[in-house]
Amino acid sequence: MKKVLIIDDENRTRDLIAKMIDSFGFDVQTIPEGENVQSGIKAIETHNPDIVFIDIQMPDGTGFDVLRSIENKTFQVIFITAHEEFAIKAIKFSALDYLLKPVDTSELKAALEKALIAVDNNTGHSQFDALQKNILPSEKRRLVLKTQESVHVVELDQIIRCEADRNYTSFFLLDDKKILVSKTLKEYEILLTGYNFLRVQQSHLINISYVDRYDKKNGGAVVMKNGAEVPLSPAKRELFFKKLENL
Repeated sequence: MKKVLIIDDENRTRDLIAKMIDSFGFDVQTIPEGENVQSGIKAIETHNPDIVFIDIQMPDGTGFDVLRSIENKTFQVIFITAHEEFAIKAIKFSALDYLLKPVDTSELKAALEKALIAVDNNTGHSQFDALQKNILPSEKRRLVLKTQESVHVVELDQIIRCEADRNYTSFFLLDDKKILVSKTLKEYEILLTGYNFLRVQQSHLINISYVDRYDKKNGGAVVMKNGAEVPLSPAKRELFFKKLENL
């Protein structure tokens, strides 16, 4: 039986999430214990949970402070927050999960199911390391890419371009590495907005920093510095050249 720990500064929220989880009928033990950073750390050390739901903002610090204090993180984490804050972006970049308050039953169930599957894989270490960097505004963003075999932590300036393959996305990196991830290009377009990436065509998202030139032949194509040719949608042409001017 897997142990699910719920850390939140509101007793009502802890108890409500515990009751919701119990109603799902999973083979888990819910432990609604931990109302701040110190008691949260103690609860993790005492119960050795498999999954931790943890509030971001607490009276004496944050959920990140709790995680920072736990040396051997062998559990899956799902963050809980009442706000669409800066931290949400960092969590998404780190490929970790979160729920917004008030917690939706179907979203909670889906997050728990995903965490239960991930528990046995024990892939969280590199994600936690990336998160510690991603929550610091002064640090370079690191994007966690999870494949069936591995968890890759990639700095954004290592990504040349991304290409859609139905519900998958291929990442092409500076070292000629290709990483296939089971998420849509649309998800990464939203996540990478504001970081010098542009979706130049339905199936292509490029890092503007690695554009070599624009070729007018064959209807127009963007040639990347690694030689890859990417079609440019007429609807994106004006925005593309504007981005180039701002480099």
